[in-house]
Amino acid sequence: MESVVNTAIASYYTDKKVFVTGHTGFKGAWLITWLHLLGAKISGYALAPEEAGLFNTISSHISFENNIADIRDKEKLQQAINDFQPDIIFHLAAQALVRRSYEIPAETFEVNAIGTANLLEAVNKLNKKCTVIVVTTDKVYENRESDYHYKEEDVLGGYDPYSASKAAAEIVVSSFRNSFFSPAKFAVHQKAIASARAGNVIGGGDWNKDRIIPDIVRSLMDKQPVPVRNPNAVRPWQHVLEPLGGYLLIAMLLDQDINAYSGAYNFGPLPDDHLPVKELVETALACWGSGTWDDRSDAEQPHEAGLLKLDINKAQNILNWQPKLESKKAIEWTIDWYRQEKENVVDFTLQQIKNYQQL
Repeated sequence: MESVVNTAIASYYTDKKVFVTGHTGFKGAWLITWLHLLGAKISGYALAPEEAGLFNTISSHISFENNIADIRDKEKLQQAINDFQPDIIFHLAAQALVRRSYEIPAETFEVNAIGTANLLEAVNKLNKKCTVIVVTTDKVYENRESDYHYKEEDVLGGYDPYSASKAAAEIVVSSFRNSFFSPAKFAVHQKAIASARAGNVIGGGDWNKDRIIPDIVRSLMDKQPVPVRNPNAVRPWQHVLEPLGGYLLIAMLLDQDINAYSGAYNFGPLPDDHLPVKELVETALACWGSGTWDDRSDAEQPHEAGLLKLDINKAQNILNWQPKLESKKAIEWTIDWYRQEKENVVDFTLQQIKNYQQL
């Protein structure tokens, strides 16, 4: 069945016009690279990339339009979308870091909630058929800190500004769906929308501050112990290609049948494959072949969820989506990427996508 799905996706995206917000970020760079391999026509809209990161490595090797702009600039965003006339939009632009959200809370809400509203208002003014996938996070749920797998219909919430802003983005999506993009009136507006709630993604090319994989790699390169803030915290780890494959799949299916596929979907590992941070770190060190870690737990540090698990039954049953890489294999793929020589990184990135498609 997987080969049939992969063939359908490859055929579907050939020559499709795909608009990607946040294309200069970690997930966005992987997505536009995959879309390039699928033969899509791509237009990206995002802030300038960080100096390090996958985008600066891969961008000169793929074909896409590059709009460097702020998602909060409503007029510029609307103009970019109207000029491109996309068939599909993947909305990934975000302030995506929990700890940074404590430093810039208002800006985090502006980018994540108002930015999503700006995008959907521009879509509402677009005079053509368009499918929209809004990417939020596994942290949109009101976390009970219990051994429970969150389902799409569970209560939204968010302790920290990042999580709350993403829950707010989900409410924005629901409001636009009800107010402007009702599946019952698709023949009139021709807009289909779904949201995707992905787990903690890992993969090559992520150099963000306060993220566990970049912290591990920087420490190993500097021959220093890895600082681990929350060693016992449990997360739904997954390789970045897992949710991206889900986003590509939703957009294709939603375009075919809005009534069957509109809504929100969780993407994460299988129920018994949620690992504590310390196990991820120890697996990464084993893959690297050396290194140690230090427990940097601090009761005074900003709050981060201690236990978070996702229920992926809806994606499995409705989309026929399945995770292909167990958590430890995802860690292995990630560390393999960082171990590559600089001149091999582009080819290795392309090959990982091709290998993933063949699983």
